[in-house]
Amino acid sequence: MTQRINYIQQSPELFKKFMEFSNTLKSSAIEESIRDLVSIRASQLNGCGFCLDMHVKEAHLHGERALRLHHVATWRESTLFAPRERAALAWAEALTQLPEHGVPDEIYERVRTQLNEKELSDLTFELMAINGWNRANVAFKTVPGSADKAFGLDKANLA
Repeated sequence: MTQRINYIQQSPELFKKFMEFSNTLKSSAIEESIRDLVSIRASQLNGCGFCLDMHVKEAHLHGERALRLHHVATWRESTLFAPRERAALAWAEALTQLPEHGVPDEIYERVRTQLNEKELSDLTFELMAINGWNRANVAFKTVPGSADKAFGLDKANLA
């Protein structure tokens, strides 16, 4: 796979602002482990190899267990996720693959049993960010692993 253009070089100010936005999310009300899981799931759904590779490595560095990472794609059938994580993953899927008539009330109500209003709002911004990154990296065919050294992901030893 050959990268199409380097959008970072072509739009450095926009990249910088979007990166600032994404970095701000690290201090959100949503814990790091859930941010990792939803970023992985959205990237799977969007077919973004670059982001999937990045977020699996980040989750590994954050201490996530390998088996749970393998189970993200089948979280509904897995027994490895807590109700709060399941709610976040359901919200991630709903916002990544928006249903024709919007997010169903049933999903919203299920998520609200696990997340307060601030957490749900912050999770939504997290999903806005990962879906944006997915779209840019899919559009320009960013090569998975190509930024490992820049982001310190080479330390994951998952090459």
